[in-house]
Amino acid sequence: MKAIYLIGFMGTGKTTISHALGSQLNVQVTDCDEAIVQFAGKNITRIFEDEGEQGFRDIEQQTLMQLPAENHVIATGGGVVLRGENRAFMKENGIIVWLEASIEEILKRLETDQTRPLLAGENKAERIQTLYNERKELYEGTADIRIDTTGKSPDEIIREIMSRMAENHV
Repeated sequence: MKAIYLIGFMGTGKTTISHALGSQLNVQVTDCDEAIVQFAGKNITRIFEDEGEQGFRDIEQQTLMQLPAENHVIATGGGVVLRGENRAFMKENGIIVWLEASIEEILKRLETDQTRPLLAGENKAERIQTLYNERKELYEGTADIRIDTTGKSPDEIIREIMSRMAENHV
């Protein structure tokens, strides 16, 4: 089985769903953000402080391209689609599932989260809307399967992914 890449904005459920999907399929799971932290030896906030967003994106790309491309579920970071090389790599090596949610749902899920450097400071709602708008077309253009996670349980989302993969013969 090809790797399954979960893409989507922060707060759409990529980490939670990757573990549930990996368990369902009995394959290994990697959360890209966790792999980046291991690779860099420091947390994501510190990477952003020390190296800026472009430095982080370089590490993210290196990490993504070192992950297994078979029998694996990979939860990517929300900005992985910003680089064409990453989009091409995922397209070539796997099935891409876009997890999306309404802006209201994302805000609710992230309201107390202080770990995301791109949302630091004032006007979290405005930052989320702006970043989401910048990335939406990239998610759309990259995904093989699109799943709305708004108001759904992990089990419902997994069933929907499995059903859509069966429909698409992947």
